[in-house]
Amino acid sequence: MHHLPGEQVWPPVFSCRFSCWRNCRCGRTRLVKTKTEESSVIMASLWDDLDSLVISPSSASSTNGERGTIKPKENFDADEDAVALKDAIEGFGTKEKILIGILTGRSNAQRQLISKAYEEATGRTLLKDLKGDTSGDFEDLLVALVTPPVEYVCHEVIKAIKGAGTEDSTLIEIFASRTNQEIKAIKDVFFKETEKQLISELEGEVSGDFSKALLVLAEGNRDEGDTVDMEKAKEDAKTLYDAGEKKWGTDESKFIDILCHRSVPQLKQTFVEYKNISGKTLQQSIEGEMSGELEELLVAVVKCVKSVPAYFAERLYMSMKGGGTEESILTRIMVSRSEIDLLDIRADFKKLYDDSLLSEISSDLSGEYGECMKAICGGDD
Repeated sequence: MHHLPGEQVWPPVFSCRFSCWRNCRCGRTRLVKTKTEESSVIMASLWDDLDSLVISPSSASSTNGERGTIKPKENFDADEDAVALKDAIEGFGTKEKILIGILTGRSNAQRQLISKAYEEATGRTLLKDLKGDTSGDFEDLLVALVTPPVEYVCHEVIKAIKGAGTEDSTLIEIFASRTNQEIKAIKDVFFKETEKQLISELEGEVSGDFSKALLVLAEGNRDEGDTVDMEKAKEDAKTLYDAGEKKWGTDESKFIDILCHRSVPQLKQTFVEYKNISGKTLQQSIEGEMSGELEELLVAVVKCVKSVPAYFAERLYMSMKGGGTEESILTRIMVSRSEIDLLDIRADFKKLYDDSLLSEISSDLSGEYGECMKAICGGDD
């Protein structure tokens, strides 16, 4: 996203996806004054809004599935669905509409039953047949849908670690947004599939203060208490201010300790106290004091404390803007949140960008991949 001479450049708001910016990996970019200016201002306002922060629900409040777009199908028949999928795959030309209709119209638990029935009926795995009859992003999306949720996210972690260069942004997204329980489940599956400890593998791939922060999050030991200690919030806020804005240089260890250990309700109050002390939001201070992957990670933590759905809404928006669509991010978020809080993500997307998620998907994606994404999205807003 290169800019012409004389174009007006705006303060940092969004996480950077473009290689042309100084410190682009650190999560900062300056927005050119375009039609997205209004959206960026709304986004900045959301992250900086501290009045509603302390009374907003916990970031983990939607994990019971009530806010997902995909629900279990009533009068479900796994054998019937398995036969329909078999006919769609074995017939002359794969009937993609049938694949999309069944796999997006059933919960993941139901898809596992379908997979079992399919293997019993054909002697082949549904996963292998989908890989053999589809390709590209559409194949990746269907594979994600038929993979158990924890296994799917674990596979994303493995790909991020083992790919050509560690995909830090993927690791940041996953470990900044997940609960202790979700992280420990990922670690268990990781060990089952690789016979290695996730923490040890991460230690060999990342380094510096970024490594320290990521490893703390990957332990999955954040305080999960509901009570807020007002005095502790003030004390932590002062500690953060003294470690950053107030001194020459930054004591990153204080930021890591507080942001990666304190409970979500405690951190929300700490953010309020920090604004009272410094006159800035903590996110603004982190963006001004730090750089690189550590900045990106800690900003993601701050955003997820405030609102996990809004964080994912921003990630989705940025994956569809700029230099080409990043389908891997779209697939990961849409599938992994489809039975958790995608309705909330849709609502926040609409608030932030004055356009529905479905509309953006419809204008940005095409073909079977686009149709499947629209089915997962589940409706307009």
